[in-house]
Amino acid sequence: MTVTRWIRSAPRADVPPLRQRSATLRSARIAGLVAGLAARSSLTAVRGRFDDDPARLRRRARARNADALRTTLGGMKGGALKAGQLLSTVDSLFPPDPDRTWTEALTALQETNEPLDWAQVEPVLRRGLGARWRELLDIDPVAVAAASLGQVHRGVWHDGQQVAVKVQYPFATAALLADLRALSVSLRLAGVVLPGLLAAPVVDELRRRAGEELDYVHEARAQREVAAAFAGSTEYAVPGVVAAAEGVLVSQWLPGRPLVTVADDTRDERCRVASLYQRFALLAPSRAGWLHADPHPGNFRVTPDGRLGVVDFGAVVAMPDGLPPAFGRLVRAFADESAPGDAQTALVAAGLVRPGRRVDLDSLRAVMSPFSEPARHDMFAFSSSWLRSCFARDDASRDPDYTAAMGLTLPAEHLMTQRVWLGVIGVLCRLDVTVPVRPVLAELLPGFDGTAAP
Repeated sequence: MTVTRWIRSAPRADVPPLRQRSATLRSARIAGLVAGLAARSSLTAVRGRFDDDPARLRRRARARNADALRTTLGGMKGGALKAGQLLSTVDSLFPPDPDRTWTEALTALQETNEPLDWAQVEPVLRRGLGARWRELLDIDPVAVAAASLGQVHRGVWHDGQQVAVKVQYPFATAALLADLRALSVSLRLAGVVLPGLLAAPVVDELRRRAGEELDYVHEARAQREVAAAFAGSTEYAVPGVVAAAEGVLVSQWLPGRPLVTVADDTRDERCRVASLYQRFALLAPSRAGWLHADPHPGNFRVTPDGRLGVVDFGAVVAMPDGLPPAFGRLVRAFADESAPGDAQTALVAAGLVRPGRRVDLDSLRAVMSPFSEPARHDMFAFSSSWLRSCFARDDASRDPDYTAAMGLTLPAEHLMTQRVWLGVIGVLCRLDVTVPVRPVLAELLPGFDGTAAP
């Protein structure tokens, strides 16, 4: 086999080479970032008591913190950037941000990350596809996208297919594990100083699923099955897998524009795309047996024919039986605003609370409000101000690891479903859309109406 063309290019001068840092140095950098955020916020709060314009001080502190977050996480790759991207789906959980400083910084983590230069990623291709990999693939050495654990290059497979080549960073495994350990500790400490910063539980979830996300063969299996399940769809586009190996995943090229650009479209178009995005989170487990567990907008595209394109299946959860009915029953119990006794009975009947054990229903209502309030309406208007108000109602709602304290008995799949659905809600709020909710939940969420999803 011969390569149809080979694009040679010098490494980009504006992209500094990123060397693998030791776990100690990476941890120190993360700890320094979190400590700086906390110290700057605390100092601003103290100075604001004596300044004639405390709002100006807060704006300046937010800008400096946001810049530090974007620069540090965006440059480190690994788990640090991954956590930042997940947080970007629920930016409304950050402290009040009237000038959208945090929002803009987090959005930048989704689409504007700097790739590694070609000299650092080429050995990964050689190891994964073999010494003669150039006979299989003609690739542009300048990446078209860079994420937390790898970057994407455009290329042509030997049979003429246009492909996207996902290449894992050579230091991804060590960096991911080291970063997540450091972030978990640092962000829990920062939460004492920055109330409302819902970060540590997200990082804990990443730690539990880190191994799967580094396994591109596992990712390829999930992507193939989801692509097969949605083949021929007029609403969704999932690229097929061309080849997969250690550190390398080759997929069909999916044309389109990033989901974040929909924010500039007409309201009707925003609502149409947002409705597809919401439905996919519920459809994929029942139709394909997989939950797409990374709902940040960088993983979604709007194709030229108007379909919602879905890419990057590194973070997935196998759900061969579909979504767990426990989550649907819990949403329904609070969506119906049952009286305390009725709610307790419903929770026991659903197997979510052991008989004879009481739960803190007031706190649980506050925790469930982002899920239950929209579920009361056929159409619901999502906005960042609404989501922020939900998390201001009860301190318990700032930590999604509330189940032990409240006495709930929930499967692990339920907790992941909750966090994915919260990410979806965060994106809907950012897009500022009004979409159907209760009819969609009744159709697709097992347990919501007492029946299984189709």
